[in-house]
Amino acid sequence: MKKTTKLKNILNNKELNFLMEAHNALSAKIVSESGFEGVWASGLCMSASMALRDNNEASWTQILEVVELMSDATDIPILLDGDTGYGNFNNMRRLVKKLEQRGVAGVCIEDKLFPKTNSFIKGDCQPLADIEEFSGKIKAGKDTQQDSDFCIVARIEALIAGWGLREAIKRAMAYKEAGADAILIHSDKTQPNDILEFIKAWDNQLPVVVVPTKYYRTPTEVFRHAKVSLIIWANHMLRSAIVSMQNTARFVYKEKSVLNLEENIAPLIEVFRLQCSEELQEAEERYFSYNKNKNSVIILAASHGKELGQLTHEQPKTLININGKPLLNRIISTFYEFGIKDLTVVRGYKKEKISIHNIKYIDNDDYENTREVFSLFKGLTNIVGDAIISYGDILFKKYVINILFELDGDFNIVVDSSWQESLNKQRYINFVSCNVKYRKEEFEQKVFLQHIGNTITESDISGEWIGILKLSSVGTNIVKSILNELSQRDGFKSMRISELFNELISRNYKIHVAYTHGAWIDIDDIDDFSKISSF
Repeated sequence: MKKTTKLKNILNNKELNFLMEAHNALSAKIVSESGFEGVWASGLCMSASMALRDNNEASWTQILEVVELMSDATDIPILLDGDTGYGNFNNMRRLVKKLEQRGVAGVCIEDKLFPKTNSFIKGDCQPLADIEEFSGKIKAGKDTQQDSDFCIVARIEALIAGWGLREAIKRAMAYKEAGADAILIHSDKTQPNDILEFIKAWDNQLPVVVVPTKYYRTPTEVFRHAKVSLIIWANHMLRSAIVSMQNTARFVYKEKSVLNLEENIAPLIEVFRLQCSEELQEAEERYFSYNKNKNSVIILAASHGKELGQLTHEQPKTLININGKPLLNRIISTFYEFGIKDLTVVRGYKKEKISIHNIKYIDNDDYENTREVFSLFKGLTNIVGDAIISYGDILFKKYVINILFELDGDFNIVVDSSWQESLNKQRYINFVSCNVKYRKEEFEQKVFLQHIGNTITESDISGEWIGILKLSSVGTNIVKSILNELSQRDGFKSMRISELFNELISRNYKIHVAYTHGAWIDIDDIDDFSKISSF
């Protein structure tokens, strides 16, 4: 059923119905999930959520943007609090057209002057619109709508303005003749007497909508007995959110910690659910079938990092703080930005400290007696297809991943040509020689790894491997097979990945190389760590 038809049925249903206020897409979705049949898109609350006054300070285009997101997030109808229609009859025509385009089921307009002021702020001093002028707005809206079920609700302010019941009935009659689908009668009294008097005098000539913000103590059964069609709870989602946020802010400011807050707030997984994160992941599986983002990522993060001293006394090296964020989280975020969601971290030292949502874990409990290849051996166990292997102690620029994806071999690495500036210059362990050294004029040549390790003479060094390897699905199977074979040999546990590369080369496999210049840091000791801030 169309949203417009749903709203029309709500208004014309002989049973009492309810709308709950929402002020953004998230609150609208919560309203929908709570069981309400429709949403009241409150002008007051949308303005307040922007920290603006309810005086048309939020432009009608800003309101449209918010209500469009609300419509996208829900399947139930939305009745927009359209203030005075944001101008004259012509503004009203354009408003109705734009609302229909955005799937909004109806609009409520009030018979005051533009720009309006909230009815509960000196309402008795606020002038009302001319009856004929306001009726013209209703007619313009009804003539403009393309969907016959789109609803226009006429809101009468005569009782609040102190003009009395007779004026309210007079206006209701005029708005009915102009084509209004329902009448909203408003009051700022704490008792519903004037509302009930209007309803009795009106005698159901059109559906009646009430907003018991001030007279909230009135039992709902009173409105049901009076044959009210619709009750709007007009601002309660916003007001409850304000209290909750104020309490949270004060608590965290006082405690300087969120330790005792977590159990009283929504877990992140609930945020992800409301965002429909799972649907996006399913869509990625469908629509990225030929995309680079099908890669799995293995992050080797089992090492202690004793060289970093006190920084790794209570946590693994991969969790050291880099400008306010753990190193491992920075690595993961980079892959996430490329749409790569299948990430596995090989943990070891202080493994219980590494716990990040939606990440797979494999534990290398023998981390003290093993090196990277053993962690890779464990990490590749359940990997099928393309894979990226990254050290868990490197920080690299995002474009390094782009460079890696430009390579289409079964085995692909990125080499830093600026090896003479390397912090690892005395270690040599990942220095490489290639068939072609980096030259700008030869950037189109295919570059292959010839050797890696500390036996290369300085004149033969082409650069330094930065700690990232990309495997095709074929390459993954080859590496898994070779590792299974090597695992039977003595010394396997102490094997480095550089030795694995040389093993591949000895078996005539080609390792493709892409050059970069800088753009990464390998964090092995305090000297490395001290230079991160300039990265």
